[in-house]
Amino acid sequence: MTANRITPPLAALIAGLALAAGVAHAAEYRAPRTAFGTPDLEGIWTNTAITMLQRPPLFKTLSATDKEATAFEAMFGKFLAANGVSSAPVDPKAPAPSVTKEVQNSDWVEMDLHMARVNGQVRTSWIVDPPDGRVPFTAAAKKARAIAAKAPEDFDGPEGRDTMERCLTAIGSPEGPPMMNTGFNANYQILQTPDHIAILVEMNHAVRTIRMRDRNHIPDAVQPWMGDSVGWWDGDTLVVETANLNPKGAHVYALGGGFNYSPKAHITERFTRTAKDQILYEFTIDDPATFTRPWSAQIPMRTAKGPIYEYACHEGNYALPNILAGARQEERAAAAAKATTTVAAK
Repeated sequence: MTANRITPPLAALIAGLALAAGVAHAAEYRAPRTAFGTPDLEGIWTNTAITMLQRPPLFKTLSATDKEATAFEAMFGKFLAANGVSSAPVDPKAPAPSVTKEVQNSDWVEMDLHMARVNGQVRTSWIVDPPDGRVPFTAAAKKARAIAAKAPEDFDGPEGRDTMERCLTAIGSPEGPPMMNTGFNANYQILQTPDHIAILVEMNHAVRTIRMRDRNHIPDAVQPWMGDSVGWWDGDTLVVETANLNPKGAHVYALGGGFNYSPKAHITERFTRTAKDQILYEFTIDDPATFTRPWSAQIPMRTAKGPIYEYACHEGNYALPNILAGARQEERAAAAAKATTTVAAK
């Protein structure tokens, strides 16, 4: 009997057909439907990963090899360890820490310490356009950011403190828009009705409400913390347009660099369920006052094990009064020192 032998051309043909079949299978995926017929995005999802908003200089293209990803992940892990940050799961049976031990959120992260993949491709940045993976700030925006970075902190009153510090917005901007990955509490629960879609954001226990029957935005003078979001279906993709963004909560924090947007910014998000356990989340930001051009990013979301627990932020109740009281004490001490110096000079 002559053994069957696959020639190189035939092998190439088989490989090509297999690849085409895989692509076709992925393209044929159709999201399940809700009871009212729309694509079903409901469930608990997460977007944790160590891929950054902007592309780190060590990467030159949007995708990385497995070897490059492994090296970057190892480097990231060493950085966390060197700064005393643990990524080990918290043991619910462990005793409470000693009252003498300082405990901070920065001591622990709850995230997938791998670079994210989109369509099997390791992503070096969330930004896909511009091709360089960088936020396209205008010259004026760059100047404003530089001035803000050097400006002294405002301790005059609670309104001058950061919205995260006041428990008005989440830490790291996971609530969006856009919804960025963060170091902990990066889970989302999506609920759908014919008229609205709600996204419960674990961080700060915030809820985004998207109106599905009315594409007219509220008056410009009304500026909610997460803006005003209206949505519609484009085939199997949920499209969400957000305007009326509140300038006081307009700083987005993200791994690899944040950004501010102006009240005139428009953010368009797209949610497409690409598999049983995956949603491709995309966003485009159009804000001529801040950026030289519209720019876009992609972040994969995957199913997460629930439930989502309450995230109760108390810093606004306790830490904020202490911060302001400390500032007043420093002012009194400075005034006393100045008076002593003046008397001594006489």
